[in-house]
Amino acid sequence: MNWSTSLRKRIIEVICYLFVLLFVYAAISKLIDFENFQVQIGQSPLISAFASWISWLVLILELFITLLLCIPKFRIWGLLGAFSLMTFFTIYIFIVLNYSSFVPCSCGGILEKMSWKVHLVFNIVFVLLAALAVYWQSKIDHLKIFSHNLRPFRSMVILCLCSTGIMIFLFLYSEDIMHYENPFIRRYAKHPVTFLSKKNLRFNSFYIAGISQGRIYLGNYTNPLHIVSVNEKLEDEQVHQISFDPQKIPFKSITISVRGKYFYLKDGTLPAIFRGKISDWRINSELKGLPYFTQAEPIDSTVVVFRSNNGKNLAHVLGIYNSNEEAKVVYKDSLLQRQIDGVFDTDGILTYSETRRKIVYLYLYRNEFIIADQTGTLTLRGNTIDTTTKAKIKVSYIKDSTQRKMSAPPYVVNAKATVCENLLFVQSKIKGRYENDKLWNQASIIDVYDFSRNAYVMSFPVYNLKDDKMKSFRTTHTHLYAVIGHDLVVYDFKDELRNKMENKGSE
Repeated sequence: MNWSTSLRKRIIEVICYLFVLLFVYAAISKLIDFENFQVQIGQSPLISAFASWISWLVLILELFITLLLCIPKFRIWGLLGAFSLMTFFTIYIFIVLNYSSFVPCSCGGILEKMSWKVHLVFNIVFVLLAALAVYWQSKIDHLKIFSHNLRPFRSMVILCLCSTGIMIFLFLYSEDIMHYENPFIRRYAKHPVTFLSKKNLRFNSFYIAGISQGRIYLGNYTNPLHIVSVNEKLEDEQVHQISFDPQKIPFKSITISVRGKYFYLKDGTLPAIFRGKISDWRINSELKGLPYFTQAEPIDSTVVVFRSNNGKNLAHVLGIYNSNEEAKVVYKDSLLQRQIDGVFDTDGILTYSETRRKIVYLYLYRNEFIIADQTGTLTLRGNTIDTTTKAKIKVSYIKDSTQRKMSAPPYVVNAKATVCENLLFVQSKIKGRYENDKLWNQASIIDVYDFSRNAYVMSFPVYNLKDDKMKSFRTTHTHLYAVIGHDLVVYDFKDELRNKMENKGSE
């Protein structure tokens, strides 16, 4: 079909007006809620690491291209800019849809209501409109773009390749930064966990003592010998009573751990660890020769990793107890590193990965965790994604410097942790960049780390029940269980998270 020059000019003007309307509307929508726009860019699976400057660059480009389109002399350059920017957006959406499970939106206004597939079609239409306008405008004005022998079609192919190359580069570079040099930007995957059900426990004194043989075991702080267990669906409730004659043992702080076919009754103030089988809930042996401890995790039926205050100047130290060895206790003085006093600054959470046979210790007041093998040999010092490298605490010494206490509220970085296979799940207390207060008020935020690669994986929320936040949690290959207020809740892991644990039981 032969198109008259005047008709082509009118169509070009309509296309220019459409782009002006699109870019002005999108830019104003972003400016009105710029903080949310930055949050959405920060959650992007492709350009998270560059959110601070890309958010401004997109706004500037949209407004600058609009200005060029409004000036007839520079219209061809505005159309080329529109073509390049829409190509960039189209490649971005294509990669998000096909190569990532993180699917934020950062468009603004009614465009945000589109599905991603509809948005892709929308962008492709505008890319084609820009290409048509560039071609006709160059023919009308007899332009040779960029050089005397470079035609419009070639120009657009080059711009398309450049936009694609830039997008791929940003994606790969951003991914590397996010996983290994994270600038405190969380990745909230799209529903990596889903809420399944909850069970009313009637009391708020329960904690998760362990998960074994398809059952979740709950200890009770106020009635330590009373254990409740349910199956993985939170059904088939059973009540167990530990059979034990304490013989006037002055227990002060009893906790129960369940691992494999055994349960362990622990009290570091005595110190004492008693062991029995979950088949009959009878104490049948004691692990004798333990020093005083503040935390202890069974490695197997005869070996325990513990934390005590037997270090220099009563500092925290990790140790390994083995009832089968002549020297039952071996201290690993180099594992915990002092920053201020060696006690409060090294406070943390001790846990153990059964399948990987790794001891995991997470500091409370700094962004660091320790991985050691079952003999206590260090294998990794990793970091959580926040930026608190030194504990922010104030310590006062009293009674001729023989006692110490916190003289100001501590700055807690990591609150709770559990481990499953190669993944470390950390409840963080620090809000990251480009995050809003609403989510933090509604949920506990869990960050996931793969300690086999020393990499940050993703984050997800565990929502409050009314005003109650999560008090304790454990994970399996398929589920997360948490005590929230009076309830035990279960979340289901989706494939994206399960696949991170696919090499089960291997080093």
